[in-house]
Amino acid sequence: MKKNKYKILVLSDLKNSPSAVLKSAISLANIIHGSIEFYHVKKPTDVVENENQLSAMRKINEDYNVTEKRIRELIIPLSKDYGVNINYKFSIGNIKSEISKQIEMMKPDIIVLGKRKSKTFNLIGDSITNFVMKKHKGGIMIAAAKNALEPNVEISLGVLNGVEGLNNMDFAEDLISYTQKPLKSFKIVNNSNTTESLGNPSDMKTVEYVFEQGDNVIKNLSNYLAKSNINLFCLDRGKKNANEALMNKLNVSLLVTND
Repeated sequence: MKKNKYKILVLSDLKNSPSAVLKSAISLANIIHGSIEFYHVKKPTDVVENENQLSAMRKINEDYNVTEKRIRELIIPLSKDYGVNINYKFSIGNIKSEISKQIEMMKPDIIVLGKRKSKTFNLIGDSITNFVMKKHKGGIMIAAAKNALEPNVEISLGVLNGVEGLNNMDFAEDLISYTQKPLKSFKIVNNSNTTESLGNPSDMKTVEYVFEQGDNVIKNLSNYLAKSNINLFCLDRGKKNANEALMNKLNVSLLVTND
């Protein structure tokens, strides 16, 4: 058995398809030989509301037991099914402060978050997602419930504007080696008379799709990702491709590269 090389931190509110998110994390861990720690934090006001100290302590203890039971019921079956050890922790406190402490203590190589369902606000406007992206300069995977990564199954990887950003990540070679061939690269250009290129001259294992900039470009890109069965789409944070519109509207798991 290969020694785990990378640390994966899964942050979950236990609300947004935690099983699918965890399965995506397991898939990633299998590919890059990573260890997983599952972390959940909730606000004190979600547990205790206007109660005296004794009653509050009793309520906290009850919630602790209920939360631990719920996490174990989530983790244990997946751990057994896929033969992966998953550590877990949870706490009550200021959500951003507790997440910050966990990141600083663990120093993960990659953080996995669940992709929230579309609402009237944008994903990047979600304070926790935005906070994690500012706090953690390493890779971040935002896992979608639909077409999630499946452990022990090759991923269908797409990249935006080439693999340069992906190559900045230490585990890029492991990831690409476990990807269905050919690798699919997507490009958005200002002017183009073509929507598809059958190959990249420098790498015949890559197929490139070109989209012309316009009002419907993100919708068109999203539709093509679905048609191509892409289940992990890489955005190069260094090129500022991890922008608000793409992260919110693409209905696919996202891998945001190192800052």
